Amino acid sequence: MTGLSTPCDRPGNRVQVFTTEGEFVEEIYLQTKTLGAGAVWDIAFSRDDDQTFAYVADGMNEKVHVLRRKPLEYLYSFGSGGRMAGQFYGTHSLEVDSQGNIYTTETYEGKRLQKFRYIGMGNLSGDVGVPRPQ
Repeated sequence: MTGLSTPCDRPGNRVQVFTTEGEFVEEIYLQTKTLGAGAVWDIAFSRDDDQTFAYVADGMNEKVHVLRRKPLEYLYSFGSGGRMAGQFYGTHSLEVDSQGNIYTTETYEGKRLQKFRYIGMGNLSGDVGVPRPQ
């Protein structure tokens, strides 16, 4: 987010937005009943000029959450726990390339990288389950 700082508050299960001067702008809570290491492990942004979407790695609930950036709003999540293609085991970091593909990495015993190929935006909401990586 240009001109903004967006820290991940893992144990607080939230994403916060601040100006570079430290002024609070907004926040969103995700999976609020998550204990332990929390639900917000990493964040990446879509590569369009407006950075329309934010993608949040959730290592405890084994998901990727997709948010609209302005205003900060939950859209949907995908994934589930496991070791098969499209599932996650300790989703730790993620990144988005210029084509909209999402790359995830895993910690603990997951120890892998997955690529989720962008094929367009459908009408999604809630938890869409397990997509298959390409």
